[in-house]
Amino acid sequence: MTTFTVDTDRRLEVIDITDRVEAAVPDDADGTATVFVRHTTAGIAVNEAESRLLGDFEAFLADAVDDDGWDHDRLDGNADAHLRALLVGASETLPVSHGTLDLGTWQSVLLVECDGPRSRTVEVRV
Repeated sequence: MTTFTVDTDRRLEVIDITDRVEAAVPDDADGTATVFVRHTTAGIAVNEAESRLLGDFEAFLADAVDDDGWDHDRLDGNADAHLRALLVGASETLPVSHGTLDLGTWQSVLLVECDGPRSRTVEVRV
């Protein structure tokens, strides 16, 4: 198991972490790697990391969940972040061959920040 941190800059942000995940996979690994974010207001996704599309993901999540009006907001004001992270999910399991992620041509591993800016811990288990 390997962990690394990702520092985010904005409340809602999608960051390509493919290189960091790839670096966490042992050179002789075959099987699967599970990428997991240890937070309830962030998620992990696999998709294309084209900059305009990353902005579209952020806009989609912002539009999909209202920023306020949730019961949990009376506690700490971030129910929207929890709900957005719930839509994304906390992990992805990826195929690994000969120490390399077996991703499709345009696939990347993305950290989805829903309550930033923060420092997030990502775990990679092979």
